[in-house]
Amino acid sequence: MYRNTRFAEVMKALPRGQFEKLVDQYGADKHSKGFRCHDQLMAMVFGQLTGSRSLRELELAFNSHRTSHYHLGTRPVKRSTLAEANAKRDSRLYEALCGLLLKQVHRKARREITNMLYLLDSTPIPLKGLGYDDWAAQQRTHRTQGLKVHMLYSPEQTAPVYSQITSANVNDIEDARRMDLESGATYVFDKGYCDYNWWHEINQTGAMFVTRFKRNAALKVLNVNKSIDAKEAPILTDERVLLTNRHPGGKRRNQYDVALRRVTVAREGKTPLVLATNDFKRSAAEIAELYKARWQLELFFKWLKQNLKIKRFFGRNETAVKTQIYIALITYLLVWFYHARAGVTDTLRECVVLLGATLFQRPETDYSVWKRRQQRRTEFLKKQGCLL
Repeated sequence: MYRNTRFAEVMKALPRGQFEKLVDQYGADKHSKGFRCHDQLMAMVFGQLTGSRSLRELELAFNSHRTSHYHLGTRPVKRSTLAEANAKRDSRLYEALCGLLLKQVHRKARREITNMLYLLDSTPIPLKGLGYDDWAAQQRTHRTQGLKVHMLYSPEQTAPVYSQITSANVNDIEDARRMDLESGATYVFDKGYCDYNWWHEINQTGAMFVTRFKRNAALKVLNVNKSIDAKEAPILTDERVLLTNRHPGGKRRNQYDVALRRVTVAREGKTPLVLATNDFKRSAAEIAELYKARWQLELFFKWLKQNLKIKRFFGRNETAVKTQIYIALITYLLVWFYHARAGVTDTLRECVVLLGATLFQRPETDYSVWKRRQQRRTEFLKKQGCLL
């Protein structure tokens, strides 16, 4: 009887029917010459999980498991064919596929968690050198040349629910405005997302936010909470304030005309943090803890860069780089679903390491062989006992 490999189990979370519809929508299999988008995806996910450092290494490792390709619905790969597919096929296909998986995570999170907490930030992907400079230099900033990955992350689920790749010169707030806001949720972000009108949109949606005021924020103190609990030692002040600058510039009008909360938090050896929020129910200490939780997203970015291939790329044009980043995120989400479905106790990092070493093993077959051996051994010991 045929048993699934671990690779096939990981790929179960892939919505194959919807993926094929996306392939047709973008015409991505046109002129494919037998090497379909599904083959490209399988090879690239394999490369992510095994940590392949080059297309040559990926080709050798992937093709060494030819006997398992048929059951996965794929075929052996040539590095020249894969390189051409990465460079020429529309990366929006994998952007859309990543979006489908992110929506599945989002739905799962909303079913399991009532008071959703989301962390919002971005991370740069530096790209310099031959091939990269041809297109990345035109979109560089004074800090970074390359791309930027924007992400909305659910710390309870340890998974993103929204992601977008843009040029390095796209401001964080520009991408944030495209997101759908969720009533009842709490959004935590840094002062790079300081836009009072966007804050107003969050407030109007019925959601909460925790962020930082800029130094030059024009504020009027309405009242001060003088009954700060002794347990809230780092909290210096807890105030109700109002934004007084109605026209911040550029013919814009500040629509945020209701009260905000300003919480000042002491930091050892550093200037105090001045937090802004529209949440008047949580304690000041809880607001400070929410902002501190933002570092979980920074750690997640670090995890992605250390465990998946988004620092060294198989191709140098923009399409190839974006395709590889999106497939890295798809790989993370596929492993995340596999980890949740299998109910394993290993951490996600340990799960990725084990998968990389045992992708083409068949656990159920291995277990059946072990069980038969144990049964034969038990029968043998019984017979030995009769002889004695």
